[in-house]
Amino acid sequence: MKIEVTATSRKAQGTGASRRLRNSGLTPGIVYGDGAPSLISLDHNSLYYALRNEAFHASILTLNLDGKKEQVLLRDFQMHPFRQQVQHIDFQRVDAKKKIHMKVPLHFINAEISPGVKLHSGVVSHVLNELEISCLPKQLPEFIEVDLAGLDVSHPFHVSDLKLPDGVTLAGHHQPGDAVATAQVPRGAVEAEATAAADAAAAAAPAAEAKK
Repeated sequence: MKIEVTATSRKAQGTGASRRLRNSGLTPGIVYGDGAPSLISLDHNSLYYALRNEAFHASILTLNLDGKKEQVLLRDFQMHPFRQQVQHIDFQRVDAKKKIHMKVPLHFINAEISPGVKLHSGVVSHVLNELEISCLPKQLPEFIEVDLAGLDVSHPFHVSDLKLPDGVTLAGHHQPGDAVATAQVPRGAVEAEATAAADAAAAAAPAAEAKK
């Protein structure tokens, strides 16, 4: 998905200047990376709704700054403590020849047909919802798919079970043995099953004794 962000250069800095920008419906930001940092401002409403798009957080973005386009990544943004207002945003320039480190979302599929759910009425828990990876910019996936078709109560889905796209490797603190998702039978269901088994055994005992 190609996403373009429009911004304009700004010169004024400081708390007062940023406040005036926000009051006029703009959001202050910065672009850093190769070359000198650029101070920018963006339309707040457009930016606010763009941030609600998952792909905006894990895609190479095209920044149109004063008519000049460059490739960037979203690196950080700050929200107002209680208002729906973006206070500041940071972008990083991208070099097509250098690997990047990014956190990408995980998309879970087929949990409903897994043995843990179908056979054992288990509840699936997502231990991880995103994964830190390393790759060249052109290889950056918008998300990584997690197929839980084989998930069982005794077999968690591990990082090593993920099928990473070509050129994509693990980064950060993730280890192959880390759990990505688990299926657990609710405690109440386990207790009910044990009670039913005990009742069945108790009911069968007199009949077995009578046959002796």
